[in-house]
Amino acid sequence: MIRGWAAQKRVRVTSASRTKRRVVIALLAAAVSISGISYTCAQPYPNRPVTFLVPYAPGGGTDVYARMLGEELSSKLHQPFVVENKAGAATQIAAASLVNAAADGHTLMMGSSTTLAMNPALYNKLSYNVDDFAPVALVGSAYFVLVANPSVPAKTLPELIAYIKSQPPGSLSYGSSGAGTPHHLFMEMLLSMIGAKMTHVPYKGSVPALTDVIAGNVPMMIVDLTPAQQLIEEGKIRAFGITSPTRAVPAPSIPTIAEAGLPGYSGEGWFGVIAKRGTPNQIIEVLHKTISDYVARKDIAEKIYAMGIQPKVGTVEEFSRFIPAEQAKWSKVISDAAIPRMN
Repeated sequence: MIRGWAAQKRVRVTSASRTKRRVVIALLAAAVSISGISYTCAQPYPNRPVTFLVPYAPGGGTDVYARMLGEELSSKLHQPFVVENKAGAATQIAAASLVNAAADGHTLMMGSSTTLAMNPALYNKLSYNVDDFAPVALVGSAYFVLVANPSVPAKTLPELIAYIKSQPPGSLSYGSSGAGTPHHLFMEMLLSMIGAKMTHVPYKGSVPALTDVIAGNVPMMIVDLTPAQQLIEEGKIRAFGITSPTRAVPAPSIPTIAEAGLPGYSGEGWFGVIAKRGTPNQIIEVLHKTISDYVARKDIAEKIYAMGIQPKVGTVEEFSRFIPAEQAKWSKVISDAAIPRMN
């Protein structure tokens, strides 16, 4: 009896030990599995070079600003952020590249008011949908100024408005850097607000348009402040107002169009960093903080102002709300001006 009882006890002990070992092994396996999942989810960002798309040619203000941001991101996040210029088709070429990229933060783009707010109301078919993108950080807006050849018989904005309205509709012309550009739409918004019509003369870029304004071949235009500022100071063209809601830091003596005589007028050619929709929030947050901290620095802000750009800092949520508001604004301007949609 004693031997039988001992044998049964040994069997029970052995069985209990085996069960315990199975539980331990199962727990270890689960721990390894969880560890593997955690490692996968916590892969460092970025873990390879990042492509930073710029939808304009090299050398312009947006390109220079993007390269500044790229250098800072490379320094802080320890991977190269390589600027790739993909100009053309009103920013659609670059936008399509972002749409076709993976939603992992390794392809970014310097999106703009053209890409995100104006194009949807201007084109019958786009190579992208605005919903394809995830806002990261609104970083700035370029200053624009309304200028005219000195032969135009006006020295103030009210005088210019009166002159435009005194002429037969369409008899006066204005230049722009191309159909559907901010230069074009800013002027159409002004004309809509004063109830006047002029003939639009689109050029292939703002420089040839500005050259013709200087020569008197086209009487006026709205142009980027940077190429116009020296010409204004030399008296080769006359400035009537900045399109932004606030005066330009590089040219504080020029009033805004709103304060010069057209209350409520406001046009900004803004831009901000965007990613592919579906990019993890953790990556968006890392990018946003790095970019915003950089733009908020006083020394960096001074460099940005010197390029004719107003630096902007805000939250991802503010940028997300700003985009549809701008879409609605420019859709109305385009509709009111009866600007035909393009293919």
